[in-house]
Amino acid sequence: MRDHSWEAARTDAHRLGALRTARTESIDLHHAAGRILATELRANYPLPHCETSAMDGYAVNGPGPWQLLADLAPNPGEGKTPGIAEGQAIAVVTGSLIPTGTTSILRVEDSHRDGALLVADRPPRTGADIRPAGTEAAAGELLASAGTRLRAGVLATAAVSGHDELSVFARPSVHLVFTGDEVVTSGYPAPGQVRDGFSPVLPLLVATLGGQTSGTTRIGDTLEATVAALDSASARDANIIVTTGGTGFSDRDFVRAAVHELGGSEVISSIAMRPGHPSMLSSLPGNRLLVALPGNPLAALMAAATLVDPILRGATGRAPARLRAAVSTADFGPLPGRTRLVPASWTRDAAGPDALAPSEHIAPAMLRGLAAADAILVIGPEGAAAGAPVHYLELPW
Repeated sequence: MRDHSWEAARTDAHRLGALRTARTESIDLHHAAGRILATELRANYPLPHCETSAMDGYAVNGPGPWQLLADLAPNPGEGKTPGIAEGQAIAVVTGSLIPTGTTSILRVEDSHRDGALLVADRPPRTGADIRPAGTEAAAGELLASAGTRLRAGVLATAAVSGHDELSVFARPSVHLVFTGDEVVTSGYPAPGQVRDGFSPVLPLLVATLGGQTSGTTRIGDTLEATVAALDSASARDANIIVTTGGTGFSDRDFVRAAVHELGGSEVISSIAMRPGHPSMLSSLPGNRLLVALPGNPLAALMAAATLVDPILRGATGRAPARLRAAVSTADFGPLPGRTRLVPASWTRDAAGPDALAPSEHIAPAMLRGLAAADAILVIGPEGAAAGAPVHYLELPW
């Protein structure tokens, strides 16, 4: 059995996800938060679609002073504003239509009244605070590419550019299988037992990465239970199955044997990474993928960043997460043949704001260091010196 390199594992996971690109669906704008655009988002009309005032104040014609025709701004929603001749002014509010003849907007704080006249304390330049139509975007201009996650700013842009529905990728369905005789889901674990750290977080992680949990199963450590879980109706209906634990090579690990019994094949048998080496990616009958995460919590979440994130990105039309560059505050000696994934936090010391310091409590079975982390340091087999450039991944959840 040959280990996949960490880089190759990410690449192959993304490729396999892209081969299973999810169908698309049209969804109401108000229910689209967090979804992934399946088509380009373009402006349906110019932004803004008409010439408007950028400030509260007065539309004026000429250098002034001006005869104030109305000191109460017309309602912008009425869609009509009288024109003004030279030497005239009319009150406007932000968003008001610009009256015909306007040469600039005089801000209310830069003006005063002298009887019936409006006087500028600070004369406006020609064109000041007039927003021409199309200043932000022309009709048909690209606002967001396919594969963009619909966060608040993108949703707001879609709304003001005239979209009521958006085409998004359907969420790939993910069935979760939690293994382990020793795992308890509540209360205090007895000696030899461990509390379940996966079922509260994996559905959230799947949703954050673009998928949807379609079902969960909890089993003990037997081959029969593992085969039944992977071949259940819910598991057969899912696009992806994610298991936790049982990925090792002892006589108490059954996920690999269950894959072969069901006619599946291992695409990635193990990954040259620490933690998370015994992670596995397999294909199953029915065009399904199985991601087998190790049982140690930190190892499992580093494996999820390595395999589950790229698969769901590929299936929803997105590129793999980009490796970014920072500076390490710590020395990492060589670790031949292994890529290390290290939870880390940004520092504000002499190393500068672009420096990442490894977290404490980052053994494979520990989660405390990840809970406090901002990013994942990616340390190649050659290691890294303090103060030297190093790659990192943004936390994908």
